[in-house]
Amino acid sequence: MRIFYLVILLEFVFASCKVKENAKDEPARPNIIFIMSDDHAYQAISAYDDKLTQTPNIDRIANEGMLFTNSCLTNSICAPSRAVILTGKHSHLNGKTDNYFPFDTTQVTFPQLLQDAGYQTAMFGKLHFGNSPKGFDQFKILPGQGAYYNPDFITKNEGTVRVEGYTTDIITDMTIDWLDKERDPEKPFMLFYLHKAPHREWLPAERHYKEFTKKTFPEPETLFDNYEGRGTAAKTAEMNLLTHMNWAGDSKITPELMDELGIPETCDWDKSAFAREVGRQNPEQRAKWDAVYGPINEWFRDNYKKMSKKELMQWRYQRYMQDYLGTIAAVDEGVGTVLDYLDEQGLAENTIVVYTSDQGFYLGEHGWFDKRFIYNESFKTPLLVSWPNVIKPGITNTQMVQNLDFAETFLDAAGIDVPKDMQGESLVPLFKGEIANFRDAVYYHYYEYPSVHMVKRHYGIVTEDYKLVHFYYDVDEWELYDRKKDKNEMTNVYNDPAYKEVVEELTIKLNDLRVKYKDSPELDSVYLHNFLNRETPSH
Repeated sequence: MRIFYLVILLEFVFASCKVKENAKDEPARPNIIFIMSDDHAYQAISAYDDKLTQTPNIDRIANEGMLFTNSCLTNSICAPSRAVILTGKHSHLNGKTDNYFPFDTTQVTFPQLLQDAGYQTAMFGKLHFGNSPKGFDQFKILPGQGAYYNPDFITKNEGTVRVEGYTTDIITDMTIDWLDKERDPEKPFMLFYLHKAPHREWLPAERHYKEFTKKTFPEPETLFDNYEGRGTAAKTAEMNLLTHMNWAGDSKITPELMDELGIPETCDWDKSAFAREVGRQNPEQRAKWDAVYGPINEWFRDNYKKMSKKELMQWRYQRYMQDYLGTIAAVDEGVGTVLDYLDEQGLAENTIVVYTSDQGFYLGEHGWFDKRFIYNESFKTPLLVSWPNVIKPGITNTQMVQNLDFAETFLDAAGIDVPKDMQGESLVPLFKGEIANFRDAVYYHYYEYPSVHMVKRHYGIVTEDYKLVHFYYDVDEWELYDRKKDKNEMTNVYNDPAYKEVVEELTIKLNDLRVKYKDSPELDSVYLHNFLNRETPSH
């Protein structure tokens, strides 16, 4: 018996030594904080361009890490973008091609794999689809689009709850509260910190609308674009600031004033959007809101009928920027709060921090708002990543990376095997400066048409130099843009003889990418048929 117990004791000692040796030899798995806003244009981050606004806290991530200047989407629309991020698969494989149909919950997501590998996982904010995200130990998420004031949250343990206050601040408070009270210090963590802002209808916090409604912003040089030199898709899209943006919901003209001035709704949810969002405020919040937006309405009443179309367009642009950028100010403050917490608690050194958006957005370029197109402002998305001791501070990266790459990146960083059906590439080698040529082209495919904003179905290939696009279904048109010579994408050179060889080469590459990513004309037809025969409309 003494020999038996001695053997057991020795086995225990040897096992303990092995664990300690492994713990000593292998670096601790990194924590991951994934910060994503909704519709945050790269043009509205001062690390990219400081003409419109200042975002010092978001910029800190770039200053302490890496700024990506060619980060882009596979499908520039909210829910499909998030499905791509979670699954590491293009829309046509994960099945979430548009905002209408539900997410396929049989799809394996990378948070599930991190959770299975011992990560503590949590999500706070806007997921956009699904009421019970898989792979999370804790979550509190907005239902659908959520609200800017006094939002409801679907929670893992408390059912649906309403929280008084401003949504961006509440999501930040929930995030800090989890880090401070629920985080297990013995485990690495994966935290989703997801903002509703700056999604339409752009209601800033009181402290910011008081400030931003007094500001004037520079107009983009293409604000009055007439779409000459482009095809049917650009000319027929319904995203114009003057003619398609809602007067009540977006520009905050009250429904009563619209009726008084004889201004018709731009769509069937124009006035109801105002009632839904502004009407959600409690009496104290509404009184403060009216004290600022009331005089704006009074000025508009006095001047509307005297304004030319050009002046109306300029006025609507300023109103748009005041509210849009005002909502971003709260996001930036929240990011600063989280970064400060990491520093104060000694967590920053072993935490990957990512800031991105689910897509790009038009801030008046080409006269537009919204996204969807493969054109730059919609297609490109901000991406800033810090990882102390791995990423050198202040690095700029120009490689073509996509939201498709996040899943594999986080799994790679955590030392977890990547499922073979994921289609992205790990960015970890880029973080370490180990790869000079990451990929030479990316694939894009947009599906949600005919629908709100009427952006036609299209797919395409984008390199650092060129962009080749095929618009299909009710048109059959091709466009080519020289990204270096035509930064605003004003001239389609597809039929220019000087670009004949470029067209031929990119057409072959595009077909190869379609095969590589398992997309096809047959799938195009399937998703088109399903969409045209859907039953439930969505905005």
